Amino acid sequence: MSETTTAAEAAAPHRYTAALAADIEARWQDFWDENGTYEAPNPSGDLAGDPELVNRPKKFVMDMFPYPSGAGLHVGHPLGYIATDVFARFQRMTGHNVLHTLGFDAFGLPAEQYAVQTGTHPRVSTEANIVNMKAQLRRLGLGHDQRRSVETIDPAYYRWTQWIFLQIFNSWYDTEARKARPIDELVAQFEAGERETPDGRAWADLSALERANVLGEYRLAYASDAPVNWCPGLGTVLANEEVTAEGRSERGNFPVFKSKLRQWNMRITAYADRLLEDLDGLDWPEAIKLQQRNWIGRSEGARVDFPVGDGQHITVFTTRQDTLFGATYMVLAPEHDLVSGEDSIVPDAWPEGTHDVWTGGYATPAEAVAAYRKQAASKSDVERQAEAKDKTGVFTGVYATNPVSGEQVPVFIADYVLMGYGTGAIMAVPAHDSRDFAFARAFELPMRCVVEPSDDRGTDPSTWDDAFSSYDAKIVNSSSDAISLDGLSVAEAKTRITQWLGVQGIGEGTVNFRLRDWLFSRQRYWGEPFPIVYDEDGVAHALPESMLPLELPEVEDYSPRTFDPDDADTSPETPLSRNEEWVNVDLDLGDGRGVRRYRRETNTMPNWAGSCWYELRYLDPNNAEKLVDPANEQYWMGLREGQPHGGVDLYVGGAEHAVLHLLYARLWTKVLHDLGHIASREPFHKLYNQGMIQAFVYRDKRGIAVPAAEVEERDGKFYYQGEKVSRVLGKMGKSLKNAVTPDEICQEYGADTLRLYEMAMGPLDVSRPWDTRAVVGQYRLLQRLWRNVVDEATGEVTVVDTEPDEDTLRVLHKTIDGVRQDMAGLRFNTAIAKITELNNHLTKSGGRVPRSVAEKLVLLVAPLAPHIGEELWRKLGHTETVVYADFPEADPAYVVDETVTCVVQIKGKVKARLEVSPSISDADLEAAALAEPAVVTALGGAGIRKVIVRAPKLVNIVPA
Repeated sequence: MSETTTAAEAAAPHRYTAALAADIEARWQDFWDENGTYEAPNPSGDLAGDPELVNRPKKFVMDMFPYPSGAGLHVGHPLGYIATDVFARFQRMTGHNVLHTLGFDAFGLPAEQYAVQTGTHPRVSTEANIVNMKAQLRRLGLGHDQRRSVETIDPAYYRWTQWIFLQIFNSWYDTEARKARPIDELVAQFEAGERETPDGRAWADLSALERANVLGEYRLAYASDAPVNWCPGLGTVLANEEVTAEGRSERGNFPVFKSKLRQWNMRITAYADRLLEDLDGLDWPEAIKLQQRNWIGRSEGARVDFPVGDGQHITVFTTRQDTLFGATYMVLAPEHDLVSGEDSIVPDAWPEGTHDVWTGGYATPAEAVAAYRKQAASKSDVERQAEAKDKTGVFTGVYATNPVSGEQVPVFIADYVLMGYGTGAIMAVPAHDSRDFAFARAFELPMRCVVEPSDDRGTDPSTWDDAFSSYDAKIVNSSSDAISLDGLSVAEAKTRITQWLGVQGIGEGTVNFRLRDWLFSRQRYWGEPFPIVYDEDGVAHALPESMLPLELPEVEDYSPRTFDPDDADTSPETPLSRNEEWVNVDLDLGDGRGVRRYRRETNTMPNWAGSCWYELRYLDPNNAEKLVDPANEQYWMGLREGQPHGGVDLYVGGAEHAVLHLLYARLWTKVLHDLGHIASREPFHKLYNQGMIQAFVYRDKRGIAVPAAEVEERDGKFYYQGEKVSRVLGKMGKSLKNAVTPDEICQEYGADTLRLYEMAMGPLDVSRPWDTRAVVGQYRLLQRLWRNVVDEATGEVTVVDTEPDEDTLRVLHKTIDGVRQDMAGLRFNTAIAKITELNNHLTKSGGRVPRSVAEKLVLLVAPLAPHIGEELWRKLGHTETVVYADFPEADPAYVVDETVTCVVQIKGKVKARLEVSPSISDADLEAAALAEPAVVTALGGAGIRKVIVRAPKLVNIVPA
């Protein structure tokens, strides 16, 4: 420490420094904890409290669940947390009962992988990470109700995750009522004969396994042999959203293959229409709504059956049923049931005269199909559908019958058709679809024009360069003995053919969705166990509620068995399956059958499960009897004016969860609502996506990231240990060696400075670069604020009990008015700019600050910098916390300018400017303008035809 610094400190021992900030912040954080300052009372239950607070309007403010990483926080992580804290504090000060807390989404692959590497139990490392993260968040002064914090790995929490799963498992979707209903009601319909079984037998005549299989076709949670994304390198199945466009795992970058496995699924497709419709009532960014609409992908068309083989048929979904006469071949996805397994239509030999290019060079259809299926399994959906790629495929050896023309059309498999859309089969109309056109050219297949081109290309597709597609054209070449569409418009033809298909019993008008059912199984250890057991017949049984939670057992090896990443011919082996004592158990399920031997489900739930409903547990975290007390859920999340579906008042998090967490949480909420467990129909009413704090990444000539803190800048170039390095703006993170921890900034400047800087960097929804050097600007703002209230030499309060001058009043009340609007609109950067302007005005005034102004300034700052806000509020003589003090309200008399400038125009040209009262009437303003000497001179005695007045800022005179 230099002599100059020592002298300065001696002269100003009460200056606001990092050391003083640390002392203030620690004291007030202890005070808040000891006094339960942020505890929001419920209407009922063990968290019921102050009735005065409960009677206030409520505000439920949430952040997206953080995952407790071992690396801890960097300064980019708390951006959203600070923003919601500022907003929550503002809401408390404007008379709201505010629920604001934070829990931890702690199941998942990172902790499991760490366990595999180190042998440390995932719970041990995860809980240590949570302790560290809580300490970091506490240091930021976040006003969370700690009583409500939850951790998804707590058995008392995942007991209810398992309970919700069972509600979904024991439900079916009634398409007529458009809601979920208990599965027992469906069983009752079968028993009473009100609903037929698939083969027409009486329900009592079906075996237990047959009944289970029938109900499995209805349950909202069901197990099935389904196409999955199998990742041998991770040893687990992945959801579509966890696979990159290159067909590799998002985590680990391993190859992902298409395979078929017995998996649990959520029937989210049953809710597709409601998930679409209810978006309109949500206050979400339009970009997120659009992503969900596109992901759900609703399209109207027709289902059509093409006869094939002995009594079998290929069902297609098409939005262009008007082009049926143009279907000259068909294509199945390589994963389609009709080319594998018991239902395979693939013959033993090629039909006589099969085109050589169709066979792929294989001796038999079975060999060709098997080889092509293996090839397609290694490609991602994006690769398979790439428009520019060459079309590949192979003939199945089978012909189908076009139901409108009676023509025999060859059936191929090709990778550009996916099982994830429609039925996994298409009728190919090459004249009017570019992908079909390219495939037909490659395989020398016929084309038929059935939609008359509007250009001069003619109606012979063999002469075209590409397909012709139009919804505004005439149908041609579309007649048979059965039906004729010739001369109709596309719309007319669609209507006629759809009606005809229904009459013939070979199709119907229908709606299709891009959305697929949610794959809900993971071959991992560190996840919620399924509360399901299987009997000797393989029938799944739900555990009774009395057996929940079903806790994770101990295992010797936490990792699923992994394989050669390129070996697609493998299948999962889960960690839980190795604990024989846990897997095979004798249980009495209370179903009257007594004690029986069962086998537990050895998959675990995906990491999304716990975050599908955590907002509900925040409401009633200690309730051991119910998921949530209805009175508490109604109070915090129920339907109300402006919120037609209910939900959280403000939910802040990243846009990357648009079609994952947000869609899944919406499904769980709707099922729970349908079953009468909650009043809300949507989990989150208002969604706000914060931007990202970025940082410069420096790389050496090898492309390796080097420590950003050790890079030197010389003449606009950057050097690390004397070697030149490149610089690009990117993410902040430990692996990129550019992470700055909040602990570092708090140590150097204090938490309030960090909070102010992150909020002042720019609009909350825009990404922005971190610059440690710029942090000092907000530090100086707090130092000037401190000096405006406290004498740095004595520590005494310096405010005076005198009335502020009018200029100060105008600056003050304009600031209050602007800051209130900015706070409500999450525009914290502009709020800080206004507060800075007021603070600078007081600093420049030269005299002591009037107490009334100082107090309002402290109240304006308090949501943003709560520690210094509390300290100054106490120094100003207040004994109650600033947290619940009333936020200042502006006096309208001082918000409006004393005068405004009115422009006077003649024939649109400015001739004069008048200073007038903002409240001047149209008549008075017109009189003043016409009396203005410059206007009189400009008119030169000419008559006036019209005077247009827009008080108080414009008068436009039109001479006669």
